[in-house]
Amino acid sequence: MSKRPRIAVVGSANIDLTTFTDKFPKPGETMFAPKFDLGFGGKGANQAVAARLCGAEVFMVARVGDDLFGPATIENFHRQGIDPTHVKQVPGLSSGVAPIFVEPSGQNRILVVKGANDALKPADVDEATDVLKSADCIVLQFEIPIETVYHTVAIARKHGIRCIVNPAPAQAVDMTELKGLDYFVPNESEAETISGLPVKDVEEANRVARKFLHGGVQRAIITLGSNGSLLASRDAIEHIPAFPVKSIDSTGAGDAFIGSFAVFLGEGLPEKEAVRRANLYAGLSTTGVGTQKSFYDRARFEAEWAARA
Repeated sequence: MSKRPRIAVVGSANIDLTTFTDKFPKPGETMFAPKFDLGFGGKGANQAVAARLCGAEVFMVARVGDDLFGPATIENFHRQGIDPTHVKQVPGLSSGVAPIFVEPSGQNRILVVKGANDALKPADVDEATDVLKSADCIVLQFEIPIETVYHTVAIARKHGIRCIVNPAPAQAVDMTELKGLDYFVPNESEAETISGLPVKDVEEANRVARKFLHGGVQRAIITLGSNGSLLASRDAIEHIPAFPVKSIDSTGAGDAFIGSFAVFLGEGLPEKEAVRRANLYAGLSTTGVGTQKSFYDRARFEAEWAARA
């Protein structure tokens, strides 16, 4: 039986407000939309749920607001089997929310109101150091202050803990702060924003990945949606194709990739196979509506893997 990994996620917890629309309104225009969905989200929380559903023991370090969404978010972590000891409410702040607009193709546009996520400071991470030191992998995103990300990466580096940074949403990055990072995992648009170079195809992704490696990270994975992923290290760069699925909502697919990838690596699978499995797990998440509730549990995933691999 494979090892059960311990995954610590330091990141965001939001409420997703998803509107499905046939088209987007023009400025000043009001129109009806056919469907609305409310669910728990936030990149950090989504990645934690994906990791837990894939079988890991998961710990969350986050901040929520003192509104009605705060206690509900903490209770959702309990219900999902995720340890929320270091998820705390911040007085006077709203919880993070993400209004999401989904086109018929499944493509989405997202606005993020950070709220209490922006109050997760380096000192809060220090309070969770014992939990972090016990983890096999620490997972981070950019919906919390960038100084908190850098601080946590430094803790991972100091204690020799595998660390994955998902730079989403994209913003300016001081790559020297990420020197030695195990995995830097942007999607195409994030890779473009951070590198200043286009990522329209695999060849361009290859060039951008080399730039990230030159910046000091150990490995870069650029997720390419329906075109799979590019896995890059100093030894080799390889394109790993996606699995065909019938996508209806791509929201959260990147989070599904990150959370599942952390688990597959933690179980000791070879790197390339971990990416292949994460490609499928992410693809399957787009066949359902929403984020966390569209993620597969391990049994359902293994059945799909057996049928497709």
